[in-house]
Amino acid sequence: MARGRTQRTATVGVAEHGNSAVLVTLAPGGELLDRRRIDLTEGLPTHPHHHEGSWAVGRYLNTPGARALSLADAVALVERVRASAARGARVGLEALAATVPVPIASIAIRVCPELPPTTEERIADNRAQTVADSVMYREALAAAAEARGWSVYWYDRERVFRDAATALGRDDVDDLLSAMGRAIGPPWQANHKLAAAAALAATGHPAPRETTGSLRSRSQSSRWKR
Repeated sequence: MARGRTQRTATVGVAEHGNSAVLVTLAPGGELLDRRRIDLTEGLPTHPHHHEGSWAVGRYLNTPGARALSLADAVALVERVRASAARGARVGLEALAATVPVPIASIAIRVCPELPPTTEERIADNRAQTVADSVMYREALAAAAEARGWSVYWYDRERVFRDAATALGRDDVDDLLSAMGRAIGPPWQANHKLAAAAALAATGHPAPRETTGSLRSRSQSSRWKR
C-alpha cells in the first residue's frame, strides 16, 4: 500500500555519556517506541583527548594509570577512536531504524560547544580537552543520522525540559516522563528522561537539516558547556 504524505515519523532523543549513548525513540504524540543504549566504541580508550592527550602534553602524569607518550601518538589514537565511533554510530542507528515500527525522521543531540579546529589544538587547550571527547561522540551520531537522511535538532541541556513542555503545550513534562518510565519499566533513569525530553522538544522545533560542519558557527555563550 502506498504511504501517504501524512505518515507518522519518529524522533530519537540522545543522552550521551562517555562513549555510550541512551536512545529514546518517540512517536509524534509522545508514544514511546524504543529505548536502548549503544556503545560507540569497543576496546579503545574512551577519553583520548582528556586522558592520553593530556598526558602527551604533560598534564596529569602523576595520576594513577598515566603514561608518557608523544603528541603524535595521542593524535593518532584520537583519530582511531573517532573512526571507531563513526562505525559504531552507523551500526547503532541502523539497528534502531530496523527495529522501530515507523520511519525515523529526526534525532535530538546535545548542542556542541565551539572548539579549536584541530585535534592538536584541542589537546593543547586545557579547557577544550575536557569536552572534546564528548563532542567527538556527538558529532559521530549526528553524521550517522544525517547520512540516513534524518534531521538533527541540537538541544540545550539546561532548557530542554522547558522546551519539551512548550512543544506539548504543558507547564512541565515531569508527570509524562514518569508515566513513560512506569509503562516501560526499569531502567528509567535521569539519562532516559533527558533523552525522552529531547525527543519531545525536537517535535516542537521543526528545523532545516543542519550539517555537523555548522557546529563551528555556534555562539560563544555555549563555549565550554559540557
